[in-house]
Amino acid sequence: MLYFIGLGLGDAKDITVKGLEIVKQCSRVYLEAYTSILTVGKDALEEYYGRELLLADRDMVEQEADEILKGADVSDVAFLVVGDPFGATTHSDLVLRAVNAGIQYRVIHNASIMNAVGCCGLQLYNFGETVSIVFWTDTWRPESFYDKIKKNRDLGMHTLCLLGEGRKIYEPPRFMTVSQAAEQLLEITICVGLARVGAEDQVIRAGTLRQLASCDLGGPLHSMIVTGHLHPLEVDMLRLSAATPDALQDLRMTDSSTYTS
Repeated sequence: MLYFIGLGLGDAKDITVKGLEIVKQCSRVYLEAYTSILTVGKDALEEYYGRELLLADRDMVEQEADEILKGADVSDVAFLVVGDPFGATTHSDLVLRAVNAGIQYRVIHNASIMNAVGCCGLQLYNFGETVSIVFWTDTWRPESFYDKIKKNRDLGMHTLCLLGEGRKIYEPPRFMTVSQAAEQLLEITICVGLARVGAEDQVIRAGTLRQLASCDLGGPLHSMIVTGHLHPLEVDMLRLSAATPDALQDLRMTDSSTYTS
């Protein structure tokens, strides 16, 4: 059996009881190491799980998947994913490879930023399509995310922005911060910045993009929400995390139950 096991969002203890039991019984345990990170490193995970973890980078998962699948038809192999295995990033290709090889698979779900983002007070059913924002370079400045944000805004929906990793080969990974994303989106609207959701030191800040561009929310991982139409209850919740006392003062009511910026 090939197990896809979600690790949650915080630290080593966020794995589910069922997931941990499976990890302990598997012959090999891979840790997917390129789409996201926890607040603790590989050593802390190995100590808590009581197992050696084999790092699976993008090249291994996408080009050397047979190495992960090897022997999974006669023994148990685990593939660990930060968050939920089918949350922000899917691993459908690995599932299909397993099925085509006659290998059974099972998914052990966990919390993902896709649902944990509700901690900021915005209602999950008011979110539209999720977008990814990557680092711009001097020669590459993709803007496709803007069209999706605009479409969501036209529908009155919030947009969860997953802030991309930027890395050149042979350089350590770098993860985009809320302030960097806001610098690339300064002319849009009220946003919410989130850092290390699910960890004890998680941070939430709501404000204009100009305000968030100067906010330091600490270490990764960061996410950002571009708001759409806001219910009064959502506004009250956002005030609890306002970047400044006047951060939401320019919101206007379009009717008795809707605010917009």
